[in-house]
Amino acid sequence: MQHQPLGVAPNYTTAALVMLGVNFAWVFFALWAAAGLIPVLLLAAGINHLISRLAARRRA
Repeated sequence: MQHQPLGVAPNYTTAALVMLGVNFAWVFFALWAAAGLIPVLLLAAGINHLISRLAARRRA
């Protein structure tokens, strides 16, 4: 077996963020179809609150 030096790992950050957005879109759409717009808005507000808390915690 030949030993080759390891290369640099590719940066998949953009692809991961795009897929996160796609997954949020279909989850919101399915929730909207099943329960209406109010639960979608509440879920979005809850996720926004959690992201804000995480950002504040990382700054501290």
